[in-house]
Amino acid sequence: MAFVISDSCVSCGACAGACPVGAISEGDGKFEIDADTCISCGACAGTCPTGAISE
Repeated sequence: MAFVISDSCVSCGACAGACPVGAISEGDGKFEIDADTCISCGACAGTCPTGAISE
């Protein structure tokens, strides 16, 4: 199951840099995770300062 980013995202970009497969990109008002590319490693969740990323 891919991780998702909630509306708590403040668009800091920390998660995008942590993603080993490049599944995260800047969307409209917040970052988004491409579910087809996400490998569910959780690296992004550990870097999010607002806790906006969950499985």
